[in-house]
Amino acid sequence: MSDKKKLWLVDGSGYIYRAFYAIPNMTRPTDKMPVNAVYGFTSMIMNLVADNKAECLAVVFDAKRRNFRNDLYPDYKANRREAPPELIAQFPLIREAVQAFNIASVELEGYEADDLIASYAQKAALDGYDVTIVSADKDLMQLMTDDIHLYDPMKKRLLTEEDVEKKFGVKPDKVVQVQALMGDTSDNIPGVKGIGPKTAAELILRFNTVDNLYQHLDEVLSLKVRSSLRDNEDKARLSQQLVCLKSDIDLPVEIEKFCSYRPDVDKVQSFLSEYGFKSLQGRISSFMQRRCANICLSKPIIPTNYECICDVKTLKKWMLGVEKTKTLSFDIFKTSEDVFCSKIVGVSLAFDVGNSCYIPLTHYQKMGRQDDLFADMDEKELVKQISVSDFKDVLLPILKNSQIRKIGFDLKNTLIVLENAFCCDIDAGGQFDDVGILSYDLKGPSAGKTLDEISLYYGQEKMLSLSDVCGQGRQAIDFSETDLQKASAYMCQRADMIYRLSKDLFSELENQNLMSVYQTMDRPLLFILKDMEKKGVRVNRQELYSMQVEFEDKISSLKRQIYDLAGEEFNINSPQQLGDILFSKMKLNGGKKTSKTGQWITDSDVLEKLSSEGIPLASYVLNYRQYTKLKSTYVDALLEKTSDVNDRVHTSYLQTITNTGRLSSVNPNLQNIPIRTQEGRRIRSAFIASDGHVLMSADYSQVELRLMAAVANVAGLKDAFAKGQDIHASTASHIFGVPMDEMTSEIRRQAKAINFGIIYGISAFGLANQLSISRTDAQKYINSYFEKYPEIKEYMDKTIHFASTRGYVETPFGRRCYISGFENQSSKGFASRAAINAPLQGGAADIIKKVMLQLPDTFKKVGLGAKMLLQVHDELIFDVPENEVEQTKEIVKSMMENVVHLSVPLIVDIGVGKNWTEAH
Repeated sequence: MSDKKKLWLVDGSGYIYRAFYAIPNMTRPTDKMPVNAVYGFTSMIMNLVADNKAECLAVVFDAKRRNFRNDLYPDYKANRREAPPELIAQFPLIREAVQAFNIASVELEGYEADDLIASYAQKAALDGYDVTIVSADKDLMQLMTDDIHLYDPMKKRLLTEEDVEKKFGVKPDKVVQVQALMGDTSDNIPGVKGIGPKTAAELILRFNTVDNLYQHLDEVLSLKVRSSLRDNEDKARLSQQLVCLKSDIDLPVEIEKFCSYRPDVDKVQSFLSEYGFKSLQGRISSFMQRRCANICLSKPIIPTNYECICDVKTLKKWMLGVEKTKTLSFDIFKTSEDVFCSKIVGVSLAFDVGNSCYIPLTHYQKMGRQDDLFADMDEKELVKQISVSDFKDVLLPILKNSQIRKIGFDLKNTLIVLENAFCCDIDAGGQFDDVGILSYDLKGPSAGKTLDEISLYYGQEKMLSLSDVCGQGRQAIDFSETDLQKASAYMCQRADMIYRLSKDLFSELENQNLMSVYQTMDRPLLFILKDMEKKGVRVNRQELYSMQVEFEDKISSLKRQIYDLAGEEFNINSPQQLGDILFSKMKLNGGKKTSKTGQWITDSDVLEKLSSEGIPLASYVLNYRQYTKLKSTYVDALLEKTSDVNDRVHTSYLQTITNTGRLSSVNPNLQNIPIRTQEGRRIRSAFIASDGHVLMSADYSQVELRLMAAVANVAGLKDAFAKGQDIHASTASHIFGVPMDEMTSEIRRQAKAINFGIIYGISAFGLANQLSISRTDAQKYINSYFEKYPEIKEYMDKTIHFASTRGYVETPFGRRCYISGFENQSSKGFASRAAINAPLQGGAADIIKKVMLQLPDTFKKVGLGAKMLLQVHDELIFDVPENEVEQTKEIVKSMMENVVHLSVPLIVDIGVGKNWTEAH
């Protein structure tokens, strides 16, 4: 961009709708007026304004729905639904928000916001302004020039000519011409029938304008396109008028009046307080500091005080601030992502906004001098810094002090590394918080996974990246060798950010009534998971080595057989080469290519179909894929991750990845080891008990179906579960009309697929594929199912409606699972299925978490030595002393079946064995 005076024009109407559908229902404390759109709009404006360096800013709104385009074409936007009443009520409140921040706003009867933006942008550009339009609306792309830019506020980047060409196939100055031909279904603009974006772009690239196209209509090669153009010329001309934005409106407000927007602290605070926006109030200091760095404020800004501390005396003096505020946020830099073999490079601490320090512990410096030709430049020595032992003496009492609140990010892994370095356990009762989990319980995984992502999501400033400190590519250096000033700036900012975020997130959790899930479930669970991960699970390395050799031999044998059948050697792992063999060389039927790459599709569905048709090559490739996955994903990974010291493997559980609250096991993943195949069961048999112990598996039976019965109050299901009936056989008897005493395993299998398919919102198409039946029969089965259990259909309809209007669903225990995609027809089906299943899958995850939180203390209280080793969704694995099996089994079964009180019984199956396969 140039050094011209800068004007930013915000598409206010676009912001309003994004805010309304992104933020769950909220109400003003005083009168329960809905304010979720006001909140979201205000938050987005704060994010935009805080880092905006433009001298001039205005928010442009639509006036009323009807405008001059309706006079040209009465059906313009006739397919658009009216805004919901709860959103309409917020329109005037949003204008109050703009006034509170001293930002100019403008709207004009008879015109859309886009027309006003076009007129202001072009007038300002002529007057010498550098203009940025804040919107991702495709209709505004026609305005882009060297002086008029388009900024996508969601992606936080300026759009380019390449973005426009990707969207329309032409540069910005030809967008109107393309839109005139292709029309716009969202605005009910007709265009020319049969002409889509690709054809429209090709025509305009050749003929330049719609006018010139019609002057040379006979030169259009395609008879079909030429005929459609001729028959729809009036619609093309009309569409061009409708899509072309007005740039000659008499401006209702002078541009100069957009250039005096200095936020006033008291005015902003008063507005946020009136509407109960506590979390936004917590961001005021940061917002004002960022927005008004060069403007005289009505209140002072808290300065940033970062320092690097390399001696114990200074550290102890700094810690006085912690004792005063009773709060400490902290972060570590570790040598490896594998926390069980990682060392600490340094630790950063903060006790208030802007007050942070960095303590290097294992930083190095080069010993050789640049001017010494004979020096070994690879030699290095520790810089002068605090020892790990001395640092432990200062920090550990703080970490164990229950009167001081400690806040971290990725706290579980941080504590594991600290405990390994300090050679001691850090008590869970020491009042700890994790901003990653706080963010997850507030907004799910959509807010981000890293501290950088989360800070940006909640409106904080962009943080330093590791590459800013260490460099990139071949020039990158190890963090332990970076300049201490740079390392300190990076780490101090992280501890400071953790502190700032914790204040905002706590306020918002309270505001949204979500604190219970965090305080009673997810926060304490991280300490349970920490202990499980540190304990690990024992594996039989010799058995894994044997499997590794056998699987490798099997893979080699399969490769030879595949090459013989193909008549040549090729890369079996290459879909393109495999597809060429199957469909180009062997000329097999059923081959399809992807529209994107033009390559043959050779996924498991294709291969299984070919295999069922008696094609041996497909069968061998399926077996080859199975063995290569088992070997690489499980056997090799387990051997790589197993400790040489104690033959134990330590997985890591992620708490903030899934949308439903389910835990995810990684490095290695121990939740997806197959159980239905002989080879998968053999891998599980390599997980063994400690000496003198057995493994105990406790697995919930049909927990999601039972939750469905309880949550939807399904009389038929509740009755069947209460009587202990085989629920799948009961369903089969009704749907297929088969008496219970004549039930076959195949009929029961089909009913089982329907029962579980319904939970996942399965369609007739999906059920037909799964059961290999016609779609008509599948729909009959689904209809029959809903006739037997009408409450389930009612539950599904209500849940989808709730999710589509609020953007989330809730588990029976208060966890929010955020669902997106309802606004897009192509993703609406997926969103509906996710909404149906999330309360059930999330509810099951909450139930087993409650068990995990209670069992360790129960074992300890009654003097049992059982240890919880693994969680595999609905299953828990324990290492149990051989002489305590019966007592442990009784306690585990009782607690798991009674940890929550539902209107249907929970049933737990328990198995015991020397290895996991025997126990399951």
